[in-house]
Amino acid sequence: MKKDVKFAVLGGGSWATAIVKMLTANQEMVGWYMRNSDAIGYLKIQKHNPNYLTSVEFKTEQLFLTDDINEIVSYADVLIFAIPSAFLMQELEKISKPLVDKIIFSAIKGIVPETGKIVGEHFHDSYNIPFDNIGVITGPCHAEEVAMERLSYLTIACADAKKAKLVAKNLSSNYIKTKITKDIIGTEYAAMLKNIYAIAAGIAHGLGYGDNFQSVLMSNAIREMKRYTKRIHNIDRNINQSAYLGDLLVTGYSTFSRNRMFGNMIGKGYTVKSAQMEMSMVAEGYYATKSAYQIKNDFKKKVKTPIIDAVYEVLYENKNAKKVFAALTEQLD
Repeated sequence: MKKDVKFAVLGGGSWATAIVKMLTANQEMVGWYMRNSDAIGYLKIQKHNPNYLTSVEFKTEQLFLTDDINEIVSYADVLIFAIPSAFLMQELEKISKPLVDKIIFSAIKGIVPETGKIVGEHFHDSYNIPFDNIGVITGPCHAEEVAMERLSYLTIACADAKKAKLVAKNLSSNYIKTKITKDIIGTEYAAMLKNIYAIAAGIAHGLGYGDNFQSVLMSNAIREMKRYTKRIHNIDRNINQSAYLGDLLVTGYSTFSRNRMFGNMIGKGYTVKSAQMEMSMVAEGYYATKSAYQIKNDFKKKVKTPIIDAVYEVLYENKNAKKVFAALTEQLD
C-alpha cells in the first residue's frame, strides 16, 4: 500500500458530511462526490452543506468537490460510500472507471434493495472486488453528534487488518474513538438489522407503549440479532460490543434516529408512503425489512425472528400495527 493514500466520500447526506468532517481532521485533501451540483456551488461559497449538518463549517481548500462520480473514482484510493442504499444502484451505474483496484468501505448501514445483498457482498459479486479490499464503518455514531463533536465510537471492519487500521486512523480524533474487527459480515448485517429494530421501537412508541416495553423489545432484539447473524455467518463474536448492541441501542432510542422516527409515524397511523414523503431523509430499515425477511425465509433451518416478522407484516402486508404489536408482546420475554 502506498504512503500517500487518497480518501474520498461518496454521498451528500448527513452521514457523508460527518465522515468528510472526520477525514479533514487527518487529511490535507479529501475527495467528496455529491450528485447535487447546486449544493456543491453553495458549499464552495458558504463553506457548509446547505441541506445537512449545516453547523459544520469546512475549509473548502481541503475539499476536492465534484458532481462527476468517475472523477472521484479516478482521484481516490479509498472510496467510502455513504449513499442511501435505495439510490446506490443508480449511482453505481454511472461509473465507467474500474473499481477492482480500489479499497471500498461502506458506511451505508443498509441493504441493496435490487439484489437483497449487504453492500460488501454486492461490490464483491458485481465488481469482482476482493474481500480484502472491502470494509465496513459501523457503530453507535449519529452524524448530528459528530457535528457537535460529542464523544463517539466507530468500529472499522475489514479482512485486511492493515486497511482497517488505515481507515480507523484517518477517522480518529479527540472525539472519535475507533477499533477494528475482521467480522465484516456480522457487523454489516447487524448495522442493517438494527434499523429494523429501531422501526419496531418507533412503532411501539407511536402506539403508546412506554419505556418498560421498549427495554424488553431491545433485550429481545439483541438476542434476535445474535440468532440471525449466527445463522448468516457463524463465528465467535461478542454481540454485546458497541458495533452490535451499542449501535442497536442508539438507533432504537435516540431522537436523531430516522428509522425510529419513521416507525413512530407508522405507529401514529401514517401510511408508509405518507411517512416517506414527510421525512427528508431515507429510513434504511424500510428496505432492510423486506430483504431480511426474505433472506431468513431461505435459511435451511428456521431462525426465530418475531420482531422482524412483525415489522414486515405492518410495512409490507399492511396489517394493523396495533393488532400486530399486541400479538408480538405475547412472543417476547
